[in-house]
Amino acid sequence: MWKAVGIDAWLAARKTSLEDARETVTGIIGRVKNEGDAALIDLAKKYCTLEHVAVTDEERESAYDEVDAQVVEALIEAHARIERFHERQRPRDLWFEEMEPGVVLGMKTTALNRVGLYVPGGRAAYPSSALMCAVPAKVAGVKEICACSPPPIKPLTLVALDIAGVTEIYQAGGAQAVAAMALGTESIRSVQKIVGPGNVYVTLAKIMLREHAEIDFPAGPSEIGIIADSTAHPKVVAADVLAQAEHDPNAACILITTDPALPVKVGKEIEKMVAEAPRKEIIVEALKNSGYTVVKDINEAIAASDVVAPEHLSIQVADPLSVVTKVQNAGAIFVGRYSAVACGDYAVGTNHCLPTAGYSKMYSGLDVAHFCKTASVEIIDRDGLEAIGDIVETIAEAEGLHAHSQSVKVRRAL
Repeated sequence: MWKAVGIDAWLAARKTSLEDARETVTGIIGRVKNEGDAALIDLAKKYCTLEHVAVTDEERESAYDEVDAQVVEALIEAHARIERFHERQRPRDLWFEEMEPGVVLGMKTTALNRVGLYVPGGRAAYPSSALMCAVPAKVAGVKEICACSPPPIKPLTLVALDIAGVTEIYQAGGAQAVAAMALGTESIRSVQKIVGPGNVYVTLAKIMLREHAEIDFPAGPSEIGIIADSTAHPKVVAADVLAQAEHDPNAACILITTDPALPVKVGKEIEKMVAEAPRKEIIVEALKNSGYTVVKDINEAIAASDVVAPEHLSIQVADPLSVVTKVQNAGAIFVGRYSAVACGDYAVGTNHCLPTAGYSKMYSGLDVAHFCKTASVEIIDRDGLEAIGDIVETIAEAEGLHAHSQSVKVRRAL
């Protein structure tokens, strides 16, 4: 169950073949394009009978009656913390700086007008994902935020979406939800961008529909990488492994350690914890995708972690900040013994929508910037034009773009 594993072998097991789902997703996209709401309602028959796709205000309000008041309060407090952190990410709407006499440059940032959130909901409710997707969009200033979640939408999810200020909620899951938000139906107007985690069908649909709506990043089953030395507490490491493993049978964990004795200690703790875990069956399956590797020193551990590029990286070593400064690839980094990944999942304030399967080498986790677009601003007076005019004309002529050169010459002659 808990075994030694090479980095290359672990990585190979993380690769999901999207091609296996392509035929199914292509068919679903075609149905939504041609049939609209009717396709959403028909495809939902496997789970429930839908009378309407859009969630009404009455349904939003009644959801609060089905959720324990203590849970509602916890969601409100988590929302406040997530909002507080994401407020720090908000870019300036407009800034200028004089780069040289006569040349003032700047940047204008504008929020997207309409975005779509995909909130998973198949096996369980995920109100935390609802908050994580909605809060940065709201902070960015997006006016219209619509969300889709598999029917029947769990009351917990409805409450979280309402707390986060989502403007529209729809009962649709899987690839059909992504298609509806990208292409539009009678009930759901198309959006500019779709964000949120999902299964292989959701991920493939997002990729296939990028011509119609931009996406955040590909995201698959959850994972954690742990860099640890002899100071790491075996029980804490084991707890982090199980916390990730209980997500999904396809979740994966890898411990990279400089201490040859640590994996055995962690393995014993895992055996004890698994025996008492409510989600034992899921954990046991996920542990088949997990394991440990022993390296000679901390620099080798960092290099191995960067190859893995884990969604979550937990650093449990004597000098964790020195490791943080050297790590290059991770979706989110948790520093020290007390920084549980679960805190990032729910309430510390950072976002838990993160790139998986090595995609943190090229993508950032969900943040306010995902919901904004920028335009550079140039203000040039006569002195500025004279300062750069010769350079522009020379390069333009070298490229054979004579009208470009002339557009500068005309101005300099005025």
